[in-house]
Amino acid sequence: MKLSERKHFILTSVIEDYIKDAAPITSANVQERYIPKVSTATLRNELNALESMGYLKQLHTSGGRIPTAEGYKYYVSTLLEDFEVSEEKLNKVKTMLDNETSSLTQILSGIAEIISKATNYPTVMVTNGYDKLVIEEVKIIPLIDNEALVLFRTKSGIVKNSMQTNASEKVCDDASAFLTRKFYGQTIGEMLSGDTLAKSLGEVQNFQSLVSGLLESMRRFVTKQNIDIRGESAVNILDENEKRSVKQTKKILTLLGDKEELLNQIDTKADHITVKIGDEDEKMEGCALITAPIVIKGTPVASIAVIGPDRMDYANIAQALNIVMSELKRE
Repeated sequence: MKLSERKHFILTSVIEDYIKDAAPITSANVQERYIPKVSTATLRNELNALESMGYLKQLHTSGGRIPTAEGYKYYVSTLLEDFEVSEEKLNKVKTMLDNETSSLTQILSGIAEIISKATNYPTVMVTNGYDKLVIEEVKIIPLIDNEALVLFRTKSGIVKNSMQTNASEKVCDDASAFLTRKFYGQTIGEMLSGDTLAKSLGEVQNFQSLVSGLLESMRRFVTKQNIDIRGESAVNILDENEKRSVKQTKKILTLLGDKEELLNQIDTKADHITVKIGDEDEKMEGCALITAPIVIKGTPVASIAVIGPDRMDYANIAQALNIVMSELKRE
């Protein structure tokens, strides 16, 4: 909903105040801190209008107002629109992405660590797009104990997996060359399709068992939603002077310990930053979740979520997410 300049200023200002001190908002507060030349009666009307729009709510009839889920969402969307990326802050992300020997898992884990340290809140990285990666090379490297390392070099990074096999080094090399030649320029998902498998196995009589095992191993790998949880920052949320944050911290820690529920809460299909506030879901009451897609060289490979109390530092989180997403777009 489009707000007037004054309503926009009042809403964003009082939300920032509420994030800092958790004090309900009154017309007298707004007049004293922000617009002294406007009467409290006029400001009360503005707050009433923002309440009717769903951005604020009253806890008590005669009390002040606090932000709603929609109010927080409006505030975050404003931050995202006004954000400018600093070249200096991009350096760490750029260095990590420029390391061509890093696996995609390492890159995503590094992004999760950067976001967690930058925001001081727990982060969750959900990998869900490996099947969309375009193959440039396949390499099978025999190890010890009938195990082999499988490397898929893609334009978005290296994907590592392992499989059980007793194949010789020569057989692994032959299979690697065949798979690279056969599937270069195709996605991992296309390689794993039933039609492709049926058409290809007749061409690989000398290493049919190895290729079949590799494809089966990769099917399990790409269908599994891997979760990288960085929960170390959860203790930073706890404010000993505010009992409410103790309850929120417990809820956040409980959610971080439940991977299935985390997957239910994180929107892994969104192609833009989304905000979920606890008012919308009893399991997240008093908490918030900001999720962003991770797109590397044009391919969506994961989603990253920052979780914290509904009064968390949205400005810092929006900045950290935008820094990473901006650098990824430049790749």
